[in-house]
Amino acid sequence: MQPAPSFKIPESVLVVIHTPDLRVLLIERADHPGYWQSVTGSRDHVDEPLAETARREVLEETGFDIAAAGGELRDWQLANVYEIYPHWRHRYAPGVTRNTEHVFGLQLPGVLAPTLSPREHLAWVWLPWHEAADRCFSPSNAEAVLQLPRFSAASSTTP
Repeated sequence: MQPAPSFKIPESVLVVIHTPDLRVLLIERADHPGYWQSVTGSRDHVDEPLAETARREVLEETGFDIAAAGGELRDWQLANVYEIYPHWRHRYAPGVTRNTEHVFGLQLPGVLAPTLSPREHLAWVWLPWHEAADRCFSPSNAEAVLQLPRFSAASSTTP
């Protein structure tokens, strides 16, 4: 008997990694060269806490252990619902066409060099937030980066 196929859960995180001076880390997808993005990834199981999904994806995609790197992960309490690109729908159960993406910010104390998985990403770059927004291939990712100054200012006034 064959095991049931394992499909991606259509609920994911987007983690905007940035420095206090609002430089943003972008990584280039290996499966689509020229597609630059922040860290993204789906829940491993339906009851995985979103913050844990964010920590896991950051570690998998950049090698950054948030606590060891002195980072601060913040849930921006934003969610984007979008149509899954047709060329990626085969990863989801039949009939699934939409994904809910939860946005997080990760402030690191400064620019760090990530360790990329070559099967997932080809290159990385740190850019000022407005330039990073222009480079993102995903409209929801670009919009999240454009929100960075607002969330960064809010985090500096929160006790």
